[in-house]
Amino acid sequence: MKGKLNGTVIVTYRCNARCTMCNRYKNPSEPEKELTLETIRKLPPMYFTNITGGEPFIRTDLPDIVRELSKISDRIVISTNGYFTERIEALCKEFPNVGIRISIEGLEKTNNEIRGLEDGFNRGYTTLKRLAEMGVEDIGFGMTVQDKNASELVELYKISDELGMEFATASLHNSFYFVETKNIIHDRPAVAQCFEDLINKMLNSNSPKKWFRAYFNHGLINYIYGQKRLLPCDMAFDTFFIDPFGDVMPCNGTRENEVMGNLNVQTWEELWNSERAKQVRKKVRCCNRACWMIGSVSPAMHKYIWKPLLWVFHHRFLRFYKRKKYSMFENKIVSDYRDGKVTKEMLDASSTCECK
Repeated sequence: MKGKLNGTVIVTYRCNARCTMCNRYKNPSEPEKELTLETIRKLPPMYFTNITGGEPFIRTDLPDIVRELSKISDRIVISTNGYFTERIEALCKEFPNVGIRISIEGLEKTNNEIRGLEDGFNRGYTTLKRLAEMGVEDIGFGMTVQDKNASELVELYKISDELGMEFATASLHNSFYFVETKNIIHDRPAVAQCFEDLINKMLNSNSPKKWFRAYFNHGLINYIYGQKRLLPCDMAFDTFFIDPFGDVMPCNGTRENEVMGNLNVQTWEELWNSERAKQVRKKVRCCNRACWMIGSVSPAMHKYIWKPLLWVFHHRFLRFYKRKKYSMFENKIVSDYRDGKVTKEMLDASSTCECK
């Protein structure tokens, strides 16, 4: 290992939500088989750790897990649906530097329909406000954009902006992680237009962080149209995921679960340098799924910083010196779709947005 890694710890596959874009709740993990503190102590030093699920706060021992991870990780962010407000508040009182990202899929009606969680919007939104009142700084929304909620994307961003919170986005993906889903964007132009509006608002802000988030959203338009990733994927090289059963894998975006080894029965050095890990890395190098999820893109943006940096410089220059806004039609495939050179059927057949 050279330096610290970027890790995602999936502490449980149990979930209290019933999201339309994820069927993980249909195949939950058994509590007695989930990651133990003994296994978590075997993880390597990390510069960033994301704790996710399922719904991580279903585990009542989550504070113990955070306590162990805080010894080996520079920064921790927990992804949650925000339903367990009291548990989240209690954890943040003990660990005020831990980040919290609450998944909210639109305004109240839309969010509750997508997440299948009664009163989910109010519970999540209330949790965010309570954390803000406590003085927790690293908090924000996370939204998976699809046909049903795309029209509310900018409005939700405005809410987060007014509250001074982070705003993370994703789009529909398919993999073993989401269990038997067939996620696809049906009206690509309409969804891409919503991302274009968001990108222009972010580029118009005074926050460099939002400028780079605009680049990430530019990549989501690229992904929706089934194009090659804008940045190389180095999952399994400097980034990893570990599931509730101790299996270490490159990411959560592969069609099948590609296991590098099991930390319950191996040391980290044995696992990370094993022949199986080398075989998985070969698969990563020839992977053509072109995923664009924050878990793989954020490390790539830092590693290949000159690419997003040039994009940001270019679009900030165009905006303030030529008064020219960002347009999704900069992407040739989007223009070809508009002009009828590429059809929806052609994209549906080739896009990584659709299960194969």
